[in-house]
Parts: sequence; structure tokens; C-alpha cells
Amino acid sequence: MAKTDGEIVIKKYANRRLYNTGTSTYVTLEDLAKMVKKGEEFTVQDAKSGEDITHSVLTQIIFEQESKTGNTLLPISFLRQLIGYYGDQMQMVVPSFLEHSMKAFTEQQVQMREQMTKAFGETPLTKNLQMPIQLMEEQVKRNTDMFHQAMQMFSPFLGAQSPKEPKKAEAKDIDELKEQLRTLQSKLDNL
Repeated sequence: MAKTDGEIVIKKYANRRLYNTGTSTYVTLEDLAKMVKKGEEFTVQDAKSGEDITHSVLTQIIFEQESKTGNTLLPISFLRQLIGYYGDQMQMVVPSFLEHSMKAFTEQQVQMREQMTKAFGETPLTKNLQMPIQLMEEQVKRNTDMFHQAMQMFSPFLGAQSPKEPKKAEAKDIDELKEQLRTLQSKLDNL
């Protein structure tokens, strides 16, 4: 069976070879990365057990991409934070937050391309527009700030205060957190 529900099935064998059942050819992780970039949907299955191992193979692709000189997308501080959430109460919230953040980032990138095309017409720059570094950095900062605020709302003791601070300050902080939570809920409702 080459495909299930229109998806390409990649079989991974014990010798680590990957076989694309859609094209009946062996492929590499680099080939799978190209398929992802083209928007091609596929699942990866262990050839012997039939287990879905797509997640681990995609993670392996990210690891290889991150290992290439100059291709790092994941800053060390982000990786440290992410590792810190494993086994934490936030572990269940982080995946959906990251998924929504990436979706919003992609939508904003499309909007930027459309605006640049409207402003400057079809040029090689707008056809293959890589968002200007400054605009991208601003968006990353906004997303990071939003992520940090969301995490603080769920873990109010993340920025632990010294024990000498008065209880009034703690009550004020709790009120601020409640207000931030209401704001975040409002933003989520708008999404």
C-alpha cells in the first residue's frame, strides 16, 4: 500500500534506510526536509512494527538542520526553556502554544509578502522575500515576550521574589497576574 488517506508513507528499516512508498525509492533525511518545505504530507513508519515514528524522524531532521553551520533557528535560551518544560505542569500547554505561534508567524509572513508586493510590485525581492531581519527580529521578540508572559501566568512563582518582600507586593503581583490572564484569555478568544 503506497498511500493512506492521500499521505505518503515512508518506511524506516532497521538499517536506517528510508523508503518512500509513494515513489518506490529510497530517500534521505535531506529529501524528507525538502518534502516538508514543499508542503508534502507524509508519515514515517517503522518497517517492522508499523509504529508511527514521524515525530522522531522530524526531530532528527531538525537536529541535522541545526547542526549545519549557520542554520540554527533555535537559540540556546529557547532550548533551555523548552527542556525545562519536560515533566513540568506546562508540558501539556507548550505544544499547542508553539503550534499557534508558528501558525501566526506564518500568516504574518504571508501578509508581509503581500504588502511588499502591493507596495513594490512583482520583483525578485518580493517573489522570494525573506522578511527583513529587523522586522523578523521584532516579531520574534513579540512572540518570545508573549510566550514568557503566558508561562509566567501558568507558573506565577517562576520569577521568585525574595522572602523579605511584603505581602502587599505579593497581592499586587497576584492581581497583575489575574489581569494578564484575563488579557491572554481575551487574545486566545480572538484567535
